[in-house]
Amino acid sequence: MTTITTHTVSYPADGLTMIGHLALPSGTGRRPAVLLGPEGPGLNDVYRHRADALAELGYVALAFDLHGGRWFTDPQEMLARAMPLLADPERMRDIGHAALDVLRAEPRTDPERIAAVGYGTGGAIALELGRAGVDLRAIGTVNALTTGRPGEAALIRCPVWAGVGSEDPIMPPAQREAFTAEMQAAGVDWRLVVYGGALHAFHHPPVDHTVLPGVGHHPRHAERAWRDVLGLLAECLPVTE
Repeated sequence: MTTITTHTVSYPADGLTMIGHLALPSGTGRRPAVLLGPEGPGLNDVYRHRADALAELGYVALAFDLHGGRWFTDPQEMLARAMPLLADPERMRDIGHAALDVLRAEPRTDPERIAAVGYGTGGAIALELGRAGVDLRAIGTVNALTTGRPGEAALIRCPVWAGVGSEDPIMPPAQREAFTAEMQAAGVDWRLVVYGGALHAFHHPPVDHTVLPGVGHHPRHAERAWRDVLGLLAECLPVTE
């Protein structure tokens, strides 16, 4: 296994002190980088370990924070925080830009080669960075078929890959159609993968607390979605020595 280095990084965003997880690959030179966003409950070890896995592949990876160091286990508390955030594109962009600034400031990051990958709320933030015209090499999302303000998708400058469970009640077929219509009308290079039988947050391992209806783990599709994310990065942001 490749030796990696990890750091906890604190930075201001959304009126909070965010606590992100930065994972660095071995070596000393600049590397392509991935901004990694979590689902609505927030940053936990699942996303920290994914950042570590990306670093092992040669990427600089920052798993960013949504809630000032909190990871919500109460669904209603999470909704009270996440729903107003999802309804406010400027707040999402501010959170994304703040994390992106941290990632760009890391000396190991090649600032010309950055991708954004996000799950749920983190994926919505990745998409909003694209709609804001941020120069990204790729955007990858799972459970984040959010639509933006009219015309702004035309500012997306990179391929967009999206994954969703076929049985996800939070991202139903009508939401899929609205998302793909937005991407197509804007001329975005987009792809959508629908994972048959999967619910919302199917990629996340089971938890020992109450979750929202329609949320559930699907181990086979979780592995497939991760491989699809890595495939997007290999295509759009390859690691070269």
